[in-house]
Amino acid sequence: MEKMGTAEPEPNLDEIFVQRERVKNPFVPIGAFITAGVLTAGLISFRQGNSQLGQKLMRARVVVQGATVALMVGTAYYYGEKF
Repeated sequence: MEKMGTAEPEPNLDEIFVQRERVKNPFVPIGAFITAGVLTAGLISFRQGNSQLGQKLMRARVVVQGATVALMVGTAYYYGEKF
């Protein structure tokens, strides 16, 4: 039987994040805020009864959201090979 306290301590979060540096892309939060803004504007348009504008804004939201996801994937791929 193993004595208490002889096991190696688990690494804390600081040690884990020091091992692998995270890469931040400033365009991802900007894309997220633009997506949220376009979504909000589209929902307001629908609520006011302007369905044509709301539909255009929802299509624009899909494009902006897709671009944001593409940025996330592209950044992960680009920096994934360097670390």
